[in-house]
Amino acid sequence: MKIKKILAGTITASLALGAFAGNSILVSADDKTITVAASATPHAEILEQAAPLLEEQGWDLEVTVFEDYVQPNLVVDSGDFDANYFQHIPYLDDFNKEHGTDLVNAGGIHYEPFGIYPGTKKDLSELEEGDVIAVPNDTTNEARALLLLQDNGIIKLKDGVGLEATVKDIEENPKNVEIEELEAAQVSRVAGEVAFVVLNGNYALQAGYSVSKDAIAYETSDSEAAQTYVNVVAVKAGNEDSEKIKALVDTLKSDEIKDFITENYDGAVIPFEDSEDGEAAE
Repeated sequence: MKIKKILAGTITASLALGAFAGNSILVSADDKTITVAASATPHAEILEQAAPLLEEQGWDLEVTVFEDYVQPNLVVDSGDFDANYFQHIPYLDDFNKEHGTDLVNAGGIHYEPFGIYPGTKKDLSELEEGDVIAVPNDTTNEARALLLLQDNGIIKLKDGVGLEATVKDIEENPKNVEIEELEAAQVSRVAGEVAFVVLNGNYALQAGYSVSKDAIAYETSDSEAAQTYVNVVAVKAGNEDSEKIKALVDTLKSDEIKDFITENYDGAVIPFEDSEDGEAAE
């Protein structure tokens, strides 16, 4: 597999000059080559594991690592790359609206779960009247945290609020738990002062938590958040059923890649199982 690293400024200049059209390094005329724009971690790492599996099927995988979240979509929409792998569905939808692009989800591959982690208490059964739980204060992450608390019986939210939930939408709070809202990067730092903290995978790892060993509870693949924030392979509309894209997605959803993800990311990255995956397994 060929891996290239592109800086945001470099790629922008290339686009402005129309350089991709004649760039044989980035664009292959070989129909058996799959070009993918990706983030470094974990996406390019996962693709690296997929490369030999695709090679066995006759495909040559070329991955270019981007350091921003704009150019990977632009180069797929322009046709310079076959696909990208770096984003979740809400970001993809917002990007299409803001930039007039026509990109679609070709397949969900993994999600990065929110978890409830111990603070001064080690088990949710220890929760007492008036205990404090720290959550991120930005809109998306706070909603995910509140939904996870609801899934574990700590609070109940108003019907239908979903991923727009805020503390104002808490309808039932049997233990009168206090929800402390903090900037996401600060949540783990108050673990010694509150009963529990709710973190997403990357901040949990940064704080030294083992997601698989330390999380008291975390989002499951059938949760609303996991279904919504699954990281996907995105392609230009109309290409999702092409032979090369089907080969790419099927390989990324293979047991070999699922095993790699499970064994290497300590629960911070989890293979996504949608309803079609379940039906296929049956």
